[in-house]
Amino acid sequence: MKNILEIKTIADYFKLRNYEVLHPLVGIVDFKKVNQSGYTNKSYDGFHYSCYAIFLKDAVGCKLKYGGNSYDYDEGTLVFMAPNQTIELGGYEPGFVPKGYALLFHPDLLLGTSLANKIHEFNFFAYSSNEALHLSAKERKLILSLLEKIQFELEQPIDKHSKKLIVTNIELFLDYCLRFYDRQFITREVVNKGTLEKFDHLLSQYFSSEKPKINGLPSVAYFADQLHLSSNYFGDLVKKETGKSAQEYIQAKLIDVAKEKVFDPNKSVSEIAYELGFKYPQHFSRLFKQKVGRSPKEFRATLN
Repeated sequence: MKNILEIKTIADYFKLRNYEVLHPLVGIVDFKKVNQSGYTNKSYDGFHYSCYAIFLKDAVGCKLKYGGNSYDYDEGTLVFMAPNQTIELGGYEPGFVPKGYALLFHPDLLLGTSLANKIHEFNFFAYSSNEALHLSAKERKLILSLLEKIQFELEQPIDKHSKKLIVTNIELFLDYCLRFYDRQFITREVVNKGTLEKFDHLLSQYFSSEKPKINGLPSVAYFADQLHLSSNYFGDLVKKETGKSAQEYIQAKLIDVAKEKVFDPNKSVSEIAYELGFKYPQHFSRLFKQKVGRSPKEFRATLN
């Protein structure tokens, strides 16, 4: 059985690193200041987090597994963990010494702040490790400056301004990461287009097979899994490339297939609905009319 360490509080992680806790709900670890002994003989297979954790990896040689995929981190890579996620440790190269920073904050820190209402918008907390954010030199410099501001506040005596300034800088940190991810989607345009082509192919295959009758309507999660991507990353990729959500893209393909089937006068609307994966024909008719402007029967009549 794998030995997974529960990181329930900031103190749990800081104790592991033998690092001083300055605030019970938020902290930054600078790995240059950590006692590095013992890393080559780790006693844990992974960590399960009950807090948010962001790692700036500045060293190669550390393999992590997340979502079943292994990933070798390059210098200047940001990895995001949300509460109730588990990250497994893979192998360490001989002489590996971790470099970089870890920013951890507990959900309770956000209570009563604007970030509490906004945190779910940062989809990258649900990305897999192979979808990590790779920073340019200028981006890394900016990220480090924000970490420095947060650390500055952590080292001050706590007053009525502390929480606001800390959370505001964390929010600014995340806003910049969102911008950098948008940049990464653009710089990976060729790879993204290849993924969309595969998605189109998988969609066509799905609707031309017996899968809709057996498994029902295809989900975003199904295609993300087929493409070895997390649902959030896949959804963001489709949105960036097409302007449509992944669900909208699937529905558009479904309607195209439905139009072809409706053209066949030998098939009833109910038969077509079941062939496409609908449990109830009326749900198919409702969606068809919503997208096409006519019911399936009305659309068929215009073709005759």
